[in-house]
This record gives sequence, C-alpha cells and structure tokens, in this order.
Amino acid sequence: MKSATIRARIEPELKANVENILVSLGLNTSDAITIFYKQIELHNGLPFKVEIPNSETRKVLDESDRGENLIECKDAQDMFDKLGI
Repeated sequence: MKSATIRARIEPELKANVENILVSLGLNTSDAITIFYKQIELHNGLPFKVEIPNSETRKVLDESDRGENLIECKDAQDMFDKLGI
C-alpha cells in the first residue's frame, strides 16, 4: 500500500516541462519518483554519474551561459562539416 508522501520545492518551469514529458511517456509524477527511487535502491546510490566540472569545463559552461564563443550551425550536416566528421 502506497501511503508515504514526498514534498519538494522545484522551479515551476522545470516542473511543467518535465510533467509534459512524463505525460508523453504515459507516466505521472508519482510514477517517475517511484522509478527514480527504485533505481537508487537497485544501484545503492544515484543511477547516474555525478561529477563536479573541472576548471576547463566550468569555463566553457560559463562562456556559453554568457553567449560567448558559440559556434552556430544551420543544420546537422553543417555541424558535422564544422566538426570534420
């Protein structure tokens, strides 16, 4: 019997975006939280890698947040061309 309650504060935009995704998957928030908790239980920890960005990654993330040093591509092929692949 499910009777425990979880309460959490979350950014409204993030909540709405995630709930839209969950609906498209046929899930509700309770289902998603249950899946997440089950995965934590199965992995005996978070079910994904969590790392603190190194200084180079942090610099690139900060620059991209400011819109600096971005490379814009018209489409996927343009991106592959610019990457040389």
